[in-house]
Amino acid sequence: MRSAIITAHGGPSVLKVESRPIPIPSANEILVRVHGSALNRADVMQRQGRYPPPAGAPSDIPGIEFAGEIVGLGAGAAQWTVGARVCGLVSGGAHAEYLVTHERAVAALPNAVSWETGGAAVEACITAHDALVAQASLRPGDTVLIHAVGSGVGLTAVQIARQLGARVFGTARGETKIAAAMSFGLEAGVQPASAGWVADAVKGWTDGRGVDVVLDLLGGDYVRESIMALAPRGRLVLIGTLAGLESTIDLRHMLSRRLTMRGTVLRSRPLEERIGVTQAFAREVMPWLSSGAVRIPIDASFPLERIGEAHALMESNTTVGKIALTF
Repeated sequence: MRSAIITAHGGPSVLKVESRPIPIPSANEILVRVHGSALNRADVMQRQGRYPPPAGAPSDIPGIEFAGEIVGLGAGAAQWTVGARVCGLVSGGAHAEYLVTHERAVAALPNAVSWETGGAAVEACITAHDALVAQASLRPGDTVLIHAVGSGVGLTAVQIARQLGARVFGTARGETKIAAAMSFGLEAGVQPASAGWVADAVKGWTDGRGVDVVLDLLGGDYVRESIMALAPRGRLVLIGTLAGLESTIDLRHMLSRRLTMRGTVLRSRPLEERIGVTQAFAREVMPWLSSGAVRIPIDASFPLERIGEAHALMESNTTVGKIALTF
């Protein structure tokens, strides 16, 4: 099978497309012929040597989301039949023509959803839905602030939050990204400025109350800014650390407003937890994808052979939405 291979740690040029043996499904696993996937920050960081894959995942084949057709069943696998269209998350190895995964860790992909959309939807939808529902306990009428709102997760979170009855605000570096998010349902957005810029913007949007939920895909100083922007009993969900691994916060504000801060990650979760979030995605989000109520923003699409160009584009930080890969 054709596979994207990380030949060494470094820039996009270290990626090569090489032939590797087709994996064999073990008990309760399925073999999937991959037709669509997408690029994520985890793939870039793995290539750079900053984010090693979890134990059991391929060490040199990146890729954590996929859409494809089941072409083989391991011993005891009985939930699916050969030919079924599925999508899901894996800890690695999705940037190849074939992969194996547990039969319960995939969702049915309706015919109304293309391979390209399905392959680019899973990580963004599961991350956003899990953060909003399972981690932040979002309720109808809540207000939500999303950092990096022009990213794939950010734009998807805007739509899911709206479907759940929330008002949504966001931050992004550039008016183009904010304008794109507004076309997906963002109420208002702001670009980074001097200290206190988030809280000042949020107070204007919420009549001084603050927001109920913050989805922080960046970390660093954004954490401090987010805490100052939260309403009493607000919830901060930390999803990424692109802006830094550390932040200084005022604990008095955390205490006086009874705030909650939670961290979340998908890639290294135990199998049963990944099965749980995938089934929640299938049950609650896939109907929105199938009907068009939630759309997956795809900024660019590359064949597997141009995987290095896809990585270079992601590192440019100019994209709005997902970078898809086709096979």
